Amino acid sequence: MITASVIGAGSWGTALATVLAQRGIKVKLWCRNPEQAAQMADLRENVRYLPGVNLGENITPTNDFNFAVQSKVILCVIPSSAMADLSEALANSESLPGDAILISCTKGLERETGKRMTEILSSRLPQNPIAVLSGPNHAEEVGKQLATAAVIGCKDEAIALRLQELFTLPWFRTYTSQDVAGIELGGATKNVYAICAGISEGLGLGDNAKAALVTRGLAEMIRLGTSLGGSPATFQGLSGVGDLMVTCYSTHSRNNKVGRMLGGGQDIDQVLGSMTMVAEGVPNTISFYEAARRAGINTPIIDQAYAVITGQKSPDIALNELLNRDPRPETDS
Repeated sequence: MITASVIGAGSWGTALATVLAQRGIKVKLWCRNPEQAAQMADLRENVRYLPGVNLGENITPTNDFNFAVQSKVILCVIPSSAMADLSEALANSESLPGDAILISCTKGLERETGKRMTEILSSRLPQNPIAVLSGPNHAEEVGKQLATAAVIGCKDEAIALRLQELFTLPWFRTYTSQDVAGIELGGATKNVYAICAGISEGLGLGDNAKAALVTRGLAEMIRLGTSLGGSPATFQGLSGVGDLMVTCYSTHSRNNKVGRMLGGGQDIDQVLGSMTMVAEGVPNTISFYEAARRAGINTPIIDQAYAVITGQKSPDIALNELLNRDPRPETDS
């Protein structure tokens, strides 16, 4: 029996801890807040972020970082804005095994550099194997053990296969891939389109408009994602179209909720002030807008989302400009 660690006790980190625990693995679940760690240990439940899901006895909530990272498998499940600090902390910890496998479960880009999460980890921890886990995975459903599929990406196929074993249960099916860039880019860009899908709902536009937006969003995702290093085929898989669909249509989606509130007339400060968990689509919108400008890629949907997020345009004006772009063939950008 190996020990695994989950760094980050939000809803997704907690759900992943339960997956590993179901495999009979001893899991250390690290919380930044010591009171939260104590409460979870006492109640065997993450009341704030994943209520109603029992934490098995082989899950140990802890606020002790050096204790938490004494594992051969480390899942990094934190906001994208905190990944650089976490990488630094891991690199400086004498408790981290030199051969520990680090798995990014965070969807985003670093705004200042455009780096993906695994690139941030590998820049500070080049000796450690790095992987990514992504897919259409809402924490609420994973916590209830509802049927779920995910993809594990690692450039080292042998490590990907080892991780696949850890994350395989009768209700949790995993696939492997060596296209780490494509997996990360698909998982992060879909958050932007989820906000846009929510805006269309908030404006009362109906199913036709949302289907068109999601379809054109996929085309834009592939265009931008391939320019940033991903394989086109990856965006047709679980971390691309799969994650795009669930995030744009599910009531569990925080990013979709952000869009619905924006479309309903609230501004971004009001929206974010009302939320207890991070909606990665907001910083992702800015990161991908800037990444597209650096790459010289045409991204009309991301551009309009950026204008709404930054308060330059109202949602209805942004939508009107999208609909009134010059006519073109469907295969054009």
